[in-house]
Amino acid sequence: MKTNPRQLTLLSVVQDKGAVTVEQLAETLGVTLQTVRRDVQRLADEGLLARFHGGVRVPSSTVENIAHQQRESLHAEGKQRIARCIADAVPNDCSLILNIGTTTEAIARALLKHTGLRVITNNLNVASILSANPRSEVIVVGGVVRGLDQGIVGEAAVDFIRQFKVDIALIGISGIEADGTLRDYDYREVKVSQTIMSHAREVWLAADASKFNRPAMVEVARLSQIDRLFTDAEPPEPFPALLTEAQVRLDVAR
Repeated sequence: MKTNPRQLTLLSVVQDKGAVTVEQLAETLGVTLQTVRRDVQRLADEGLLARFHGGVRVPSSTVENIAHQQRESLHAEGKQRIARCIADAVPNDCSLILNIGTTTEAIARALLKHTGLRVITNNLNVASILSANPRSEVIVVGGVVRGLDQGIVGEAAVDFIRQFKVDIALIGISGIEADGTLRDYDYREVKVSQTIMSHAREVWLAADASKFNRPAMVEVARLSQIDRLFTDAEPPEPFPALLTEAQVRLDVAR
């Protein structure tokens, strides 16, 4: 299809944020809701956008995540803000588990000045980052190393994590759907994440704005199973009500 400059800008906004409401697009582009809806319909018909109730998101597969290197550059500034916000909330001298993901890797970098942390992780990238901090201890989970992102998965990883009970689980996620489910792609990774959540006194979820309304195949948990959500923008509808109902504390990294 031939796109006009406004539609190209619309695509750029959605790709930058991952998911955005029609109202936010109209305000950003300085056009009417009717104009945005026409553009969105045309772009969605061409497969360039995926629609959900009240907004649009980047199209994605429900069975396969995008490559780790691409995820590192996507929404990097928002992930850094989330990471700094979490680092401000994490006290020194506590125990943590960090799971797989580029957001948890950003959190690891933000924790480098902390002291007295004991960090368990199934993410070799996180372990490599935090091992540069001589004032904290890193414990690496055993299991199968997934070459595409250096994540450790499988039953051995689950059994290893069951030995511990930590103060805070810091987890990333691939998608949060409008029914309140947290979702990911690899069922082996999901089993590890579920074990991490069940062996922590508090569960903190780090998710940039692109994760809202992003589909993935396997259910990890529900919003009611987390204590705090750290994100980089106000969640779109229907998530504010879902978070209130689930009694999840929302921290928006401005």
